[in-house]
Amino acid sequence: MDPKDAGRAREDPEGSEGVGTTRAETQVEYRQLGRSGLRVSALAMGTMTFGGRDVFGNVGTTDVAGARRQVDMCLDAGVNLFDTANMYSSGLSEEILGEVISGRRDRLLLSSKVRMPMGDGPNDQGLSRHHILSQVEGSLRRLGTDHLDLYHVHEWDGLTPLEETMEALDSLVRSGKVRYLGVSNYSGWQLMKALAAADAHGYQRFVSNQIYYSLESRDAEYELLPLSLDQGLGVMVWSPLAGGLLSGKYRRGQRAADGRHLTEWDEPPVRDEEKLYDTIEAVVEIAEAHGVSPAQVSLAYLLAQPGVTTLVIGARKEEQLRDNLGAADVRLAAADLARLDEVSAPALIYPHWHQARLAADRFSPADRALHRPGR
Repeated sequence: MDPKDAGRAREDPEGSEGVGTTRAETQVEYRQLGRSGLRVSALAMGTMTFGGRDVFGNVGTTDVAGARRQVDMCLDAGVNLFDTANMYSSGLSEEILGEVISGRRDRLLLSSKVRMPMGDGPNDQGLSRHHILSQVEGSLRRLGTDHLDLYHVHEWDGLTPLEETMEALDSLVRSGKVRYLGVSNYSGWQLMKALAAADAHGYQRFVSNQIYYSLESRDAEYELLPLSLDQGLGVMVWSPLAGGLLSGKYRRGQRAADGRHLTEWDEPPVRDEEKLYDTIEAVVEIAEAHGVSPAQVSLAYLLAQPGVTTLVIGARKEEQLRDNLGAADVRLAAADLARLDEVSAPALIYPHWHQARLAADRFSPADRALHRPGR
């Protein structure tokens, strides 16, 4: 493949690692979010790096001025979805984002989340009606808006009845405070149970499934990607570079000069270091062959996967964000995708290995999110 077909790369005048595209050149595409009518950019901006309060200082410490520059870069590239959460820096991320988008709220879509602890009281966490209704008001206030375009439940709550959670979320949509609902970090059975509860009572369904998915860990292919395809949920991927592990700065036998994995922050955890470095080597070789950065190759791989709607990218440094935005211009060849598929493939756990042997002739498109042709 000619390098220009893999990505229209340009040298970064501000010295980012790898080769990226300038913000003026990059324009992201828009994709339908599941079965909703909402169209979102294939790259979304994550704001966990905004603020740096408490443990989040290990992820980033972007202040208002830096956040404004990053938001400007994303808007210039066509990014229309900005993702935050009430618990990021204990609300400071939302406050910074709200200040930065003041006066231009109509240019973008806002996504936030609820579930994690926001205080020390017995009702300051979870997905009870009490916690959801109180927390959405706090998010709206900090963001300086009268509605959220997308509201995710951030994590499973096994103590609150799903009917209570889904009814509370439904009431937010009907009141106009939330336009669409999303889910994050559920297992397959938990998500299907929530959808069944919504369907049984006529509540609003989730249209978005925000999950961890990367070349470092493709666990989501076991259940979450097939389920999202089958049930019509768009997939938002968080940490698509595995916390920077797939950016090219971490190499076998070498110590990175900086990065979050040198701190107490260990999300996502690495379970198979040798497999990770095999994957990184393949990513780096493909990137060098096509004149793009390893991060852009890692992101472009995910954008080519079935069911994936948007990748939530965030960066501690502006040059990292600029490079990540350049992934919108990268198209990997079938041979490149096949090589990355092979080197990073998860083992087929039961019942998937059994189905691969005996049911492959009747697989649906959802099944093939895990059972790729090469396998």
